[in-house]
Amino acid sequence: MAAKHCIASFVDMESMKCIIHTPTVYAKRSFHFATQRRNNQFCSLSMNGCQGDPRAPMGTIETRTFPAVPNPTLAMDHLNSAIFDMKSNPPPFDSGIIRVEVPIQQRIEALDWLRAQSHQLLPRCFFSGRNPSNVACIENGSTSTEHQHKLVSVAGIGSAVFFRHLHPFSLDDWRAIKRFLSKKCPLIRAYGAIRFDPRANMASEWEAFGSFYFMIPQVEFDEFEGGSMIAATVAWDSALSWTYREAVSSVEATIWQVSSAVKKLTKDTHQAIVLSQTHIPNKISWDSAVRRALDMINRKNSVLIKVVLARSSRVLTTMDIDPLMWLSCLQIEGDNSYAFCLQPPESPAFIGNTPERLFYRDRLNISSDALAGTRARGGSESLDIQIGNDLLYSPKDHHEFTVVREYIRRKLETVCSGILIEPEKALRKLPRVQHLYAQLTGTLEKEDDEFKILSSLHPTPAVCGFPAKEAQVLIAETEMFDRGLYAGPVGWFGGGESEFAVGIRSALVGKGIGALIYAGTGIVEGSNSALEWQELELKTSQFTKLMKPALLLSRGENRVVVQKVADR
Repeated sequence: MAAKHCIASFVDMESMKCIIHTPTVYAKRSFHFATQRRNNQFCSLSMNGCQGDPRAPMGTIETRTFPAVPNPTLAMDHLNSAIFDMKSNPPPFDSGIIRVEVPIQQRIEALDWLRAQSHQLLPRCFFSGRNPSNVACIENGSTSTEHQHKLVSVAGIGSAVFFRHLHPFSLDDWRAIKRFLSKKCPLIRAYGAIRFDPRANMASEWEAFGSFYFMIPQVEFDEFEGGSMIAATVAWDSALSWTYREAVSSVEATIWQVSSAVKKLTKDTHQAIVLSQTHIPNKISWDSAVRRALDMINRKNSVLIKVVLARSSRVLTTMDIDPLMWLSCLQIEGDNSYAFCLQPPESPAFIGNTPERLFYRDRLNISSDALAGTRARGGSESLDIQIGNDLLYSPKDHHEFTVVREYIRRKLETVCSGILIEPEKALRKLPRVQHLYAQLTGTLEKEDDEFKILSSLHPTPAVCGFPAKEAQVLIAETEMFDRGLYAGPVGWFGGGESEFAVGIRSALVGKGIGALIYAGTGIVEGSNSALEWQELELKTSQFTKLMKPALLLSRGENRVVVQKVADR
């Protein structure tokens, strides 16, 4: 089937010419810029986009879409051929990014595809949005915008280009990412996360992530409500000593390692004995930390209203935990939540299932969530209503929630117009917990204000406290572990859209470290340390539900071990 083929070719940034070519075997959407060769700055087996000039436009940004095929095996064959052909047809640009994609006429879960790949294929990423978004999807090579599919989840391996640095995420870093993106290529996206506090000392388990880590996958599998898609992305910049030929060869090498077989996952888990489970802080230290926080909040003339204190729980097992298996189990509770996995090379995997949106941007439209207060779900409908009403009318939880909602409103007002809060306060019910919830929307003056939204909203009072500066100081002085990416922004940047969740209900899982499970709770006037500890247990229960305690005797002493089982 013939497809339209359009290239927008720019002679310079002031003038533009569009050339319509004869239809070929794929549909091509592209965005070309004239560029000049710059001095080499960086040489590696992969390209760190942060090392480039963030203001230098890319030579070309393209998406090439082939006709849809019936299954993943044929899609991989077409993708392989397309990448092979790209070797002999290099574009006349010193920099660029080209995405080649093949739609599949059946819906396949992206997480199933990712689990079918070798765990040694790193980096890898996974992101499942809370509410699937409409994106232009090619059907049989047609680029008609009438065909819209909802993108459900994305899995990726290898990095066409990654973005990592030890310094805090800055405007130039944001620009370095955005130079590889275009509205005309909506599925070229950078997936990643940012540390909760880049100024805090970095623990060894978080070193591979730096202060932030984003990647545009080399090979990507997209799951839509009406089908699937396999894609490969080639990115190069001669100024960074990463040429087009090197980039194509690198993608080709990754594709050769990709399996086209997809095995439907079961939610069963293999039993594994837990050797130890320790909390930082332990219960005694937690009580002391809460008392100290309350003393500061209640102190005369204190400006501190709320602080969020967190706990890190380390679980060591006799066998390595499969982070993707855990993630698949978490997705059972993923209704109206974000599921994510991010794993750089030589690093554990950061996984989570979070209900909290930091912000979603669609062109100039911005939306954000206020989420605070936690209760368990009831075992019956009547008990669930009773517990929900207790949360809804609790003065302590109302105060905590109001602090969060008004903070977000004020931050949005500095950048957006037409702020709307609807609902102002409602119950957000998840499978195991329920929260107080409000949604805030507004309109940006310009899309470049996206960085201001990100930097101003994070950290919210829901994960840090209020005022943020005073709360962060107390957190740094009190917590004896590195939060890393926990409670930081996790999500993706796109050309016309971006979406970030707050990385709570999360864990760091990897060989040698077992699992580090994170949870936090807000301390305000009236908080009780015992009840807050129970809230930590409730929030981590989506992980601990995978484990069943059993009492064994060892050398005359009682040892508590845990067997991981499916809780279905």
